[in-house]
Amino acid sequence: MTFYLKYRAVNLEEIDIEAVRDSLKKIVASENIPHAFLFAGPKGTGKTSAARILAKIINCEHLQKGGTPCDKCEQCTSITKGNNLDVIELDAASHRGIDDIRTLKDAVKLSPIHAKKKIYIIDEAHMLTTEASNALLKTLEEPPSHVIFILATTNPEKLIDTIRSRTVLVSFTRAKPSEMVRSLQRVVKGEKIEITDDALEIIAKNSDGAFRDAIKTLEQVVTEKIDLGRESIEQYLLNKKLYDSDKFISLFIARDVKTLLAEVENAVDRGASIDLLLKNLLVKLREGLLAKVGVGGAEIPDFQKDELIYLIEILDEAAKNLSTALIEQLSLELAIIKFCQSKVESDSPKMESGLETKKEEKNEEKPAPQIENSNLQQSDPLSFSDSSLGDEIWKSILATIRPINASIEALLRAAKPISYSDGTLTLGVYYKFHKERLEDGTHRRILEDVVTKILQSPTRVICTLTEPPPRKIIEEAKSEPVLTEGSDRDIIKVAEEIFGN
Repeated sequence: MTFYLKYRAVNLEEIDIEAVRDSLKKIVASENIPHAFLFAGPKGTGKTSAARILAKIINCEHLQKGGTPCDKCEQCTSITKGNNLDVIELDAASHRGIDDIRTLKDAVKLSPIHAKKKIYIIDEAHMLTTEASNALLKTLEEPPSHVIFILATTNPEKLIDTIRSRTVLVSFTRAKPSEMVRSLQRVVKGEKIEITDDALEIIAKNSDGAFRDAIKTLEQVVTEKIDLGRESIEQYLLNKKLYDSDKFISLFIARDVKTLLAEVENAVDRGASIDLLLKNLLVKLREGLLAKVGVGGAEIPDFQKDELIYLIEILDEAAKNLSTALIEQLSLELAIIKFCQSKVESDSPKMESGLETKKEEKNEEKPAPQIENSNLQQSDPLSFSDSSLGDEIWKSILATIRPINASIEALLRAAKPISYSDGTLTLGVYYKFHKERLEDGTHRRILEDVVTKILQSPTRVICTLTEPPPRKIIEEAKSEPVLTEGSDRDIIKVAEEIFGN
């Protein structure tokens, strides 16, 4: 068994994040356990372990003083092994739909088989669809007395507000170095490893606040029989470094798209986390931006301020899209290509580099069609699919939204307006994934703001799945491809140059 599984926290005292430990102790001491919790924080900070500890405390047959589970009764041992019939762990990433939640709602009504309470631990809860979240909400509002929910998530902001308001939040922050060392010391003691606290601090500092990563590193060092002195471990970690953030930034400065994409591929092959890679890049770029405005930070001399702002914005957008990407590194690769091509666009003598310039160029090339107010003040619902007026309005929406958020514009190219009536625009969307992305809170707000501006009237947008037009009809009509135009063709061109036709 790996060190991380072997030395998972099994009681409140072994929870290494002090704030979490204290918070759960107070809740347990109150003897008034809430019916729903939200454990929110980065990966590898012990959310699932804490959820299992709480489940043991609730169902332990011989609970000790101070809320310590006995770890000997049937309930404790089965929860630790993960085979307790009344403690159900669900991964919302793979059970995210409305049908999964309906099944859960039916199961919730049943009483526990052996335990005092039936406990549902829902991991990655932010991955639930909007429909599934609303269905779960009703159960959270009026749960049976024998049920407790523990929702765990790395992105609490993606949960609908009403779910967050009906749960007790326990925040898991990235571990402090002292907390990381405390966790490592438990492993060192258990395995009888001779290593100094200085060396453990080096491991802790290179683990970005994640207990799992720190313990994994310690296990690698021991397995490979590396000298456990501070200097030896520093050199080992340097040699094992999965990527070089400074090299990435130098390649961004050079707009070397091919080498950047190759570096991403190499980092993934070596087991690097794209999430962590993006975070490290953003930390360095933020420092560079702060230096540009004179408030400290490490200078990046070959970057202009506007270029830094643009790169930070597209990498931040890439980080936000990670959880829904089918290929982990795709959002970073798209950001790399987008940024590197921005230099070519900015070489025009009429413009400077940066985000604002890029937007200006797009506006010059493709101005949004003008719409007469008199045409919009119709009493009958507008038919977008049959009238030229509808086509112009739709083109105007696409042209206006593209410089604001290119991702939304791309999603809209897999959709068509169906009707507009009483301040509601109904869109027919061809694919379920695109529908869910358009219904995301941020995307929906941007889309509704743009539509409201174009139609000059407050407008609500709703999406419904509809059949896509046959490819043959599209080709015969010489219509543009649904999802590939403009910058997307550039992406394909770059991919062909790298990987061949």
